[in-house]
Amino acid sequence: MRGAPTTDADEGAGEGGRAADPGRTADAAEADGFLRSGRLTVVDRVLYALFARHASDRRHDADRKRYRGTALDTGFETYLSRAYGLSWLVALAVAGPTLLVALGTIPDLLAAAAARLGGAAAAVLGALPAGGVAVALAAFAGVLAKRATVRLGGLHLRWLTATRRTDIERTLPAAVRYLELLASGSDGPREMVAKTAASDAYGGTATSLRKALNAARLAGSLDEGLRRVARDTPSRELLAPFLLKFRKHAATGDEALAAYLRTESRMLTHRQDRARKRARRFLELLTELFVAVLVLPALLVIGATALTVVVPELLPPVDTPVGVVPTRAVVLYGAVGFLVAFGLAAAVAVGTLRPPSQRASYDLPGSPRRIAASAGRNPTSAAVVCAPPTALLAVGLAVADYTLVNVVLLSYAAFAVPVGVVAVRRTRIDDAKDRELADFVHAVSGHVASGRPFPDAVAAVARDVDLGVLDDDVAALAFALGSTTATGGEGEPPDVRAAAIGRFVDRVGTPLADGTLGLVTGALNAGSDADAVFETLRIEVGQLYSEQRALRSSMHPYVAVGWAAATLVAGVVAVVNTQVIDAARLAELAAATDLVTEPETVHPELERFRLYVVTQATMLASGWFAGTASRGRYEALLHSGLLVATCYAVFTVGGLL
Repeated sequence: MRGAPTTDADEGAGEGGRAADPGRTADAAEADGFLRSGRLTVVDRVLYALFARHASDRRHDADRKRYRGTALDTGFETYLSRAYGLSWLVALAVAGPTLLVALGTIPDLLAAAAARLGGAAAAVLGALPAGGVAVALAAFAGVLAKRATVRLGGLHLRWLTATRRTDIERTLPAAVRYLELLASGSDGPREMVAKTAASDAYGGTATSLRKALNAARLAGSLDEGLRRVARDTPSRELLAPFLLKFRKHAATGDEALAAYLRTESRMLTHRQDRARKRARRFLELLTELFVAVLVLPALLVIGATALTVVVPELLPPVDTPVGVVPTRAVVLYGAVGFLVAFGLAAAVAVGTLRPPSQRASYDLPGSPRRIAASAGRNPTSAAVVCAPPTALLAVGLAVADYTLVNVVLLSYAAFAVPVGVVAVRRTRIDDAKDRELADFVHAVSGHVASGRPFPDAVAAVARDVDLGVLDDDVAALAFALGSTTATGGEGEPPDVRAAAIGRFVDRVGTPLADGTLGLVTGALNAGSDADAVFETLRIEVGQLYSEQRALRSSMHPYVAVGWAAATLVAGVVAVVNTQVIDAARLAELAAATDLVTEPETVHPELERFRLYVVTQATMLASGWFAGTASRGRYEALLHSGLLVATCYAVFTVGGLL
């Protein structure tokens, strides 16, 4: 980890983030070290030399405070130098085209303004050099773009800080429960913090604890390291007070620290439960908004189509620099873009409500052979395997004279459905593993409580208990724990237990196993009571598994909402296509009434295709929302792919295309 040098040198800087010597901030010293060591690229060195001085400006004080709450590896001066360098590139990219456009349009605009105003104003406008006005306008646009880019750099820091704060607040309760378990052993506060920081399962909390250890090594005191991280952390309401109270009770004694951790663990657990309830209420509001907003674009396009059919004068064509564009086309493209963007935003919002412990991620194997072998159970491998056939299918559809829209949609469905099916299959396997894992931990806990050593307890469970999909993994764990030939690190005794449990967690491969079984090794190595360790583990696994099942059950209505919204829009469009947009029906209506004034300007096939495009955009948005609510991004591929393929089949078979 890096970042401790920045924190350390910021000591004494005060609230404004300024060091005692204004010309030598912490980040400047760090970046100088990078320059000497060659860790910065040539571009970074040039940018640092040109723009690092801006870091001492007061307008960047707020950015410096936000930077302290991030976990970026670069110094603040380096980050700000990159932002300023990018701002100049953006300024030139905006000013150049603006100047070209202005040089071509400013003379005519000045002449038109002078002719309209007349008198003295016309003389003033006539005296203005067109080239100078164009240059001034381009310079103004470039300056605005430059300022906006620097401002976006600050907003990016704010976003990083908010994201890290959320991660810390989600992982802190589990980390405190682990610290509580370690407190029952012989480890001191520094060892407890180090073991918690070493676990990736604790996310942002582990990162903050690693920063505290780095700062402690520089300051020579864990107390000082915790204080500095508490000062700089973005989690001002949770992590900062916890760290300050931890150092206070650690100085008081082991019993006081253990009692504090028990109390803090219960408090954070209750707070986490309240946060989950708030998230569910927010999801309900989000669902209502999704349904209401999702239907509006389709209704808007249908209304614009109907108005143009009945009274074409209400929606005249729009003159643009690229030519005359029908108003219905503008409405169509706007609706499609809005639907796709809104569907992605809704899917991301739903995904963020899912706890990190229930977000599955899959690593891509390192060799083509392993990728092909794991394609049936690893969605990431399946995506790589399905990509080439999908590309060939797209080429074939294009050669067969399919429209560009259908080429994209059918290729997407051909890619998304197989990958989604593999993800669903893998999820069901993982669900079975988590269910059996809870039974395994419960059985081992019972044996340990009766006085058996951990290896003997695992061997007894492997021999006597039917654990379904975990039978082979538990048997391998029992064999590894009983082995005496494991190889440790060079110069160190072998740690059979840690290696065996690590391999077992990797074989199971679920977030539940990764976030819970790590408790065993660290706590037992700390000298904690084995019975207490496994009782805590049993409670932890049971609680997390129950929360996982409850979350999935609560998500089922939102999956139904996504499909229902898609079905509703498709049904409305089908009715409009069959009952309104029909050449014979329009001719009869034109003969019987004056409502349809220009029936010959209506092209039913084109209107149907436009409505079809909007419907497919709705299918994508609904599928992304429903799939993300169900299991995550891979199942979002499955739901959206199925909806797109079903919509195409229905419209084709029904003759609506």
